[in-house]
Amino acid sequence: MTEMNNEKKAATAPERISVNAPVSQAALGRRRMLGMLASGAALASLSPLPADAAAPDPAAAHPPENLFTQARLRSYKARRNSSWDKTGGNADAVTVEPGKSATVLDITGAGVITHIWFTIATADQHHLKNLVLRAWWDGESTPSIEAPIGDFFGLGLGEYFVYQSALLAVASVKALNAYFQMPFSTAARITVTNQGQVKTDALYFAIDYVTMPEIPSDLGRFHAQYRQAAPCKGIVNDWQVNWDKSVDALKNLDGKDNYVFVEATGRGHFVGVTQAVLQNQEGWFGEGDDMIFIDGDTQPTIQGTGTEDYYNGAWDFNSKPFAFQHNGAPYITGDERLGSRYCLYRWHTESPITFEKSIRVTIEHGHGNCRSDDFYSVAYWYQTEPHAPFPELPAPQARIPRIYQAGAAGAAPPPGE
Repeated sequence: MTEMNNEKKAATAPERISVNAPVSQAALGRRRMLGMLASGAALASLSPLPADAAAPDPAAAHPPENLFTQARLRSYKARRNSSWDKTGGNADAVTVEPGKSATVLDITGAGVITHIWFTIATADQHHLKNLVLRAWWDGESTPSIEAPIGDFFGLGLGEYFVYQSALLAVASVKALNAYFQMPFSTAARITVTNQGQVKTDALYFAIDYVTMPEIPSDLGRFHAQYRQAAPCKGIVNDWQVNWDKSVDALKNLDGKDNYVFVEATGRGHFVGVTQAVLQNQEGWFGEGDDMIFIDGDTQPTIQGTGTEDYYNGAWDFNSKPFAFQHNGAPYITGDERLGSRYCLYRWHTESPITFEKSIRVTIEHGHGNCRSDDFYSVAYWYQTEPHAPFPELPAPQARIPRIYQAGAAGAAPPPGE
């Protein structure tokens, strides 16, 4: 800017020469240059630069790429498959009879699912546990997604509540939303199966996706796997409070009896988990540490300090629900007593946990696995195919949360037993 201004001044300043005196173009150029140097020297004396000041980096003048993210033109084609009434009427839902399945997406070609939305009307009070969501990519024989529909969307206790996170959200009042990116190269199929005894009167759905000639070859496939332990098997049964000596003395270095969120083989990355807990015993359930084993490590590759810490909270959440983009405990009832209920989630979107050969994601149930509460979970990850076999889905009735007699600081058995 200084040079440009000086050039302008030099070009317009009157020259102190006779009108009739012949002046060469070279002399005029030298005079202008001397004027620029003199002006520059005066400015430099007012604002001296450090001796080691570097010249401006041309690359630094380039605007950041994220400035153009929303305006960048796309080459894919946006599509949606939904339950809209194909007659043009207002019957925008499908029914699902007991034992039957509804296909909500069945397409061929390459693309990416970007959003899934459901809402459900039914007289089945346990439909969030009885309806099972499954998805297959590229013609595979076993599903890469298999979970009760409520659990998949973070409603692991079969009850609705509203919350928002980066990847899952339940909008008012019963709208189920998922924002995972789910790529496929040749085909994608998604179904909802009614494993209950009551007809689903209205299953509304919308699957948003994009298509393109092909997808990059280095994309993993999205997976979601349900597991439960109802109850977890506590390894001690003579405690009344979490700090009893029989509990505090427990040591756990290898995660042998931990609750397992997922075991996967192949190459991929773990992106997060939703977990639900129903307490069968008194006191805080969450003294258990997360332990993640990667590529065959026999001791934890990643070791945590407590359940609430893994979910990025602290001090037993102070029994107060919260829901943030990457972590939350949006549903808490009971104040750490028998029958207390929790729904939790953690997304590793800031740095998904990578594995080259295998991963085993686990968490203790109480310190040293002392407790016998009910755990229900869905793990979410990407990996190369084929994936390892999923554990068999528990029977519908077994998926419905209930309190079990678990001993220690738990419910006493009925009289006479």
